[in-house]
Amino acid sequence: MSENTKALRVRIKSVTSTMQLTNAMGLVASSKIRRANEAMLKGRDYASALEETAAVLASDRECLKSPYMKQREPVKTKIIVIAGDRGLAGGYNANVFRLAAEYPDAEMIPIGKRACERFDKPYNSSEHFSFDEAAKLADELCTAFANEEFDRLGIISTKYNSVMSQEAYIKWILPLNKGDKKGTAGMIFEPDCLTVLNNVVREYVAGIITVCARESFASEVAARRMAMDSASKNAQQMINDLQLEYNRARQGAITQEITEIVAGSGN
Repeated sequence: MSENTKALRVRIKSVTSTMQLTNAMGLVASSKIRRANEAMLKGRDYASALEETAAVLASDRECLKSPYMKQREPVKTKIIVIAGDRGLAGGYNANVFRLAAEYPDAEMIPIGKRACERFDKPYNSSEHFSFDEAAKLADELCTAFANEEFDRLGIISTKYNSVMSQEAYIKWILPLNKGDKKGTAGMIFEPDCLTVLNNVVREYVAGIITVCARESFASEVAARRMAMDSASKNAQQMINDLQLEYNRARQGAITQEITEIVAGSGN
């Protein structure tokens, strides 16, 4: 019986240590949520402005001559995959990779340590992915697309719905779709719409990449907080169950010792 109580004490101590770790990680995630959400919301406003501008330009018939609007048979596809730098975030990374697996013939461009490890590419950070990095990547991709080195560009990232809900999705960004705006009536672009579009598209792609990275990080932090909260609750429940089992084992051991003493004194 003493061996049983000793084993239970070891298990209680082990689970307690795990709960302390999950609590700490949950607190770290909570401390990052507000900053991540602020960056995400600003990014959404920026992306909305970029998409509005691109849609207006793409509505002009002259812009149909742009290489970035040329619709080709998607034989060769490139997809930017944005995942987290760390694990322990529930299904966050798994959902991204599950969606990426639906495009087995695409060339993957990873952002985030987990994605880089998955696709065996040099490490970069999704949390600290900067606009300068996005601009460099966008410049390379736009040049390659204009030279018809590939036919379609997409981004797999995670949409932040709420602290409790995040959804992996794919967004196609090249080629640009013909806009449904009422042309560029009332707007004057110098030197002309086509030239402006061909120059704006690089900043548009860089902006979308940056915004998706920020929203993905906000989703990762939220998913990690929920996962750590759940893990802490499960650990506490396990500790309660083990403590109850320990008390019963200890009470049984004491009862047995008393019985042996009484039996010995009667002899």
